[in-house]
Amino acid sequence: MKEKKSDFSNKALNSKISSLSIKIKELKKEISRAVVGQDQVVDSLIKALICNGHVLIEGVPGVAKTFVIKCLGVVSGCETKRVQFTVDLLPTDIVGQTIYREGKGFELVKGPIFANFLIADEINRSPPKTQSALLEAMQEKQVTIGKETMTLPKPFFVMATQNPIEQAGVYTLPEAQVDRFIFKLVMKYPSKEQEMKILRQNTDVAGFGNFKLKQVLSSKNIIEAQELVKQIFMDSKIEEYIVEIVNATRENKSKYGRYIEWGASPRASISLFIASRAEALLNGRSFVIPQDVRKVSHDVLRHRIILNYEAEAENLDSDAVIDGILNEIPVP
Repeated sequence: MKEKKSDFSNKALNSKISSLSIKIKELKKEISRAVVGQDQVVDSLIKALICNGHVLIEGVPGVAKTFVIKCLGVVSGCETKRVQFTVDLLPTDIVGQTIYREGKGFELVKGPIFANFLIADEINRSPPKTQSALLEAMQEKQVTIGKETMTLPKPFFVMATQNPIEQAGVYTLPEAQVDRFIFKLVMKYPSKEQEMKILRQNTDVAGFGNFKLKQVLSSKNIIEAQELVKQIFMDSKIEEYIVEIVNATRENKSKYGRYIEWGASPRASISLFIASRAEALLNGRSFVIPQDVRKVSHDVLRHRIILNYEAEAENLDSDAVIDGILNEIPVP
């Protein structure tokens, strides 16, 4: 009896998923040699990468925000560049500019944005004009310098960090830019046991190069994963579940909806859609289940809902409100 084409396609898809799952496990294992106690953050960074999205990481100074991203860049085999955002940073310092050289004429000088991974360190230290220089790059994967528009390398992944505790010398990120990050991650303090391990492998003393991290993936592998995630099956009931969750952030009908001033945008629905597929892919499945949606909901929604004064008065943060909404909506 001949094998059906659909059966062959499923076998081929499952084989690719299995192969990728093995590589991702190797990737996480390699990163864990240097990064201690941030497994969930690393997991979310990988998901965002294969979603072809960007990540905003928030955390107090010293919790290894930049270090985690540098490690991911090394083991992913991608060119990584870092920009330290300051109050006097100009858009041209990021994207590049056209300059005149005597005897040579006008010459295009590309900025650090022309890399696979861009670390935007302390992004909220620069004014909105400079922050907005990333908007076209993040959304369109291209930049315009003068009259010339150029495509950025593939993959292109922006990982921005911000410090939540300092108020002096920082600017609020424009809502339009915040919405373009598929995830907002929060890095917390390590446990006592984890901090003991950090002491023994002190990176300030040992140096980043001493970890001798090896490359596990290539840019080609990442692009293939980004295409593979699009083939993950999602039932219409799961799609309805995603829309119900996002709509609950806009309506004042639920117990927790009344704490929200502004709800999530349609881009949040799209982000939940693709992130749920990525979650299924990383778990070695070719289909999405409701738990995948719930797992990525906080990373997708925490920066897309604006809470009101009532939530502040009751000491509720966005994660608590998202928990409440998820518990209210029936799981299909």
